[in-house]
Amino acid sequence: TSSFLSNSNEVILDYLAAGLDPARSVLFVQSHVPQHAELHLLLSMITSLGWLERVPSYKEQQENLVGKDLTTYGFLGYPLLQAADILMYRADYVPVGEDQVPHVELTREIARRFNFLYCQDRPPVFPEPEAQLTDFPRLRGLDGNRMSKSVGNTILLTDPPEQIAAKVRNAYTDPKKTHKDSPGRPEPHPEDGHPGCVVWEYHRKFNAGEADGIAAACRAGTLGCVANKRHLAQVLTDALAPVRERRERYAADPARVRDIVATGNRRAREVAQATLAEVRDAMHLSPGHGWDR
Repeated sequence: TSSFLSNSNEVILDYLAAGLDPARSVLFVQSHVPQHAELHLLLSMITSLGWLERVPSYKEQQENLVGKDLTTYGFLGYPLLQAADILMYRADYVPVGEDQVPHVELTREIARRFNFLYCQDRPPVFPEPEAQLTDFPRLRGLDGNRMSKSVGNTILLTDPPEQIAAKVRNAYTDPKKTHKDSPGRPEPHPEDGHPGCVVWEYHRKFNAGEADGIAAACRAGTLGCVANKRHLAQVLTDALAPVRERRERYAADPARVRDIVATGNRRAREVAQATLAEVRDAMHLSPGHGWDR
C-alpha cells in the first residue's frame, strides 16, 4: 500500500510539474473511483479477445519484457481498462502519442459495439472518441526503440542535470559515424536498418531553432557526436528546469497536493456515477428492469 501511494503521489507531482492546472484538469487516483473497475467488467462481456490480441503494444511488450509471465488477462485486458477510462468520461478527443492511436481505435470499436447492442431505442451512451495528436506525435527512447520506463530508455522529469547528461551520452546515433569528422546521417536509412539519429530527433523536438543547422553540420562531418550529445544534454536540462522547480514547490506542500487529489477524486466519482447509471440502464441492469423483484 505504501508503495502504491508513493507511486501515485509521484505521478500526481509529475502532472502538476508539467503544468496541468487542477482547476481545469481533474487529477484523481483511478482506484479511488471504483466505477472504473465495474465499467471494465461490463465492457469485457462484449469485447472480442481478437480485438485485444491485435493491439500492437501487447505484442511489443511480449517481445521486450523477456522473463516476465505476461499470460494473464490483466495484461491482455489492460487496453480494455484504458478504454473504460476514456469512455467513463465520454471524451470526444483523447490527446495521445502516435503509438497510442490503436488504443483509441479499440475504444471506438467498443463504444460502437455497446451503442449498437444496447442503444437501439435510446440515444447512444458513448461518443466515439478521436485521437488528438500533437505536431510531434512520437518520441523514441534514447536507444532508438519505443520509449518505455520498464526498458529504461527514458529521461524522467525528476532526473538531475548530471543524470540527464549520463543518459544522453548513451543515446543512439548513426553507427556509421565512427569519428568526429565522419559524415553522419541524421535521417533514417531503412536500407541498412538505420532508424535515424535519436539525438537529432530530440533536437527537433526541444531545440527546433538549431535542429537544421545541427543536421547540416553532422552530414558535413564538422560536428562530432560527443559534442552534439553534450549540447543536447544542456538543452534538455534547460527545458526541464522549470518543471523541476514546480515539482519541488508542490513536493514541499503535501497538504496542498492531498487536497488537489481529494477534490479530483470527488469530481471524477460524480461524473463516473452518472455514466455508470446510464450504462446500467441501457443494459437493463438498473432497478426497475426486473432484477430487484
